[in-house]
Amino acid sequence: MLNKVVLMGRLTRAPECKYVGERKVANFTLAVERTRKNADGTRETDFIDCAAWGSSAEFVQKWFPKGAMAIVVGRLQTSHWQDKNGNKRVSVGVQVEEVSFGETKKARQSAGTSPGYPAVDPTQYSAADFAEMQDEGDVPF
Repeated sequence: MLNKVVLMGRLTRAPECKYVGERKVANFTLAVERTRKNADGTRETDFIDCAAWGSSAEFVQKWFPKGAMAIVVGRLQTSHWQDKNGNKRVSVGVQVEEVSFGETKKARQSAGTSPGYPAVDPTQYSAADFAEMQDEGDVPF
């Protein structure tokens, strides 16, 4: 079985973060334009609910404000429940496995969606901070 989704779109609002038990979750909605144009030359947009967990939630919260372009890889998940009136309800969303920037830092800054990057001092790292990889001798492909 295969359940894999790849989306590229803009966040419609800042991610909403909360804890479910001990795990952090960032919920956000991506506005994703359809590839085909309508007869009038416009494109329809789908609004896809996404949930990123753990370190992905931290990453989304820190680097993806409203309007930021994101590339999301994940899986579709349906949820079934009953509302307060007893009606059966269903929702479909994406459980995020990976998220990355959909545009360059320069494009984000010119669009006003970049929160900026923290300054990194390369002298704070030494060779001891990095583990040496062991050569197993076999090429995996």
